[in-house]
Amino acid sequence: MAQDLPNLVDAHVVTPTMQALTTTPSTHPPRILLLYGSLRERSYSRFLALEAERLLRHFGAETRVFDPHGLPLPDGVPADHPKVQELRALSLWSEGQVWVSPERHGAMTAVMKAQIDWIPLAEGAVRPTQGRTLAVMQVSGGSQSFNAVNQMRVLGRWMRMVTIPNQSSVAKAYEEFDESGRMRPSAYYDRVVDVMEELVKFTLLTRDVSGHLTDRYSERKEAAEALAARAGLASI
Repeated sequence: MAQDLPNLVDAHVVTPTMQALTTTPSTHPPRILLLYGSLRERSYSRFLALEAERLLRHFGAETRVFDPHGLPLPDGVPADHPKVQELRALSLWSEGQVWVSPERHGAMTAVMKAQIDWIPLAEGAVRPTQGRTLAVMQVSGGSQSFNAVNQMRVLGRWMRMVTIPNQSSVAKAYEEFDESGRMRPSAYYDRVVDVMEELVKFTLLTRDVSGHLTDRYSERKEAAEALAARAGLASI
């Protein structure tokens, strides 16, 4: 044990190296799940999610869009509800995610938060979001704001996701989409292109080493201590 680090347990220390981050890249398309936060028939967050999906496919990704219609409130039904199981399965399938929410009363919508709340931090030994990349975007009915994307960044960190630096906030969304729901050319559209391009880059960069990137000293130490305690009980 290093003399200047008396609290460090050497047996559980893994020194980061470039070798540990070098692996044979996967060749399948990046798998991206898109969530949106509105149930309205003319939903600008859905329009933005679908615009993002088109871009992701252009950049070579495989995509799925979750429809939140019929998803119950968190804890309102058992977790075996079909919509909950669909959402959790898609989260496990994904290697990256896009969260798109309207801003309502200065915050993300309840529809958006309910989807995130139904995805557990851990389910047995499986973590449905840890290590996955995340892009956050929002639409606003008025001037540009960043409340919803800032909140989703906090949640992404809590869900142990790799949230990319870029983001998009579309102001006066009703002016930015045509009658068919397609986004008009603008600086807002260009930023959406930037965000999706960056998401694919970060997903390709991290997906094969996400297990190593999210491996933690504290959890290795805790797991070893739990195993030792079980072994001690078994010997009694």
